[in-house]
Amino acid sequence: MILHGVDHVWFWTTDMGRATGFYADVLGLTQRSRYGDEWAELEAGPVHIGLHGAGDRHEIPHGGTVVFRVDDLDAAKLALQNRGVRFDDHIGEVEGYARFASFNDPDGNSVQIIEYAAGGSGG
Repeated sequence: MILHGVDHVWFWTTDMGRATGFYADVLGLTQRSRYGDEWAELEAGPVHIGLHGAGDRHEIPHGGTVVFRVDDLDAAKLALQNRGVRFDDHIGEVEGYARFASFNDPDGNSVQIIEYAAGGSGG
């Protein structure tokens, strides 16, 4: 098995305070972390909800991104490519925390795989 299950699902937001308030105050989730208006994560059982700040974007995509945890990003990416998955050209990285790669399912929904750095607090 290449994937270790869903790690988190994230959504774009134009107003981090409003979004975290909704998920924490209205839905009753516990905020796990927040990094200004760039990122917040809330506990929702074994799968976390992430909120990604839209910054200066004028339009943001609707819908979420499902993120699967992997042990080795490069090996998982290669294995999935061998099965026909077409990844975006860019591998994302939050230095010292995680690396991730993005692709779409056959209907255009956003999917990512993520490898946490040693000591990373993912999942």
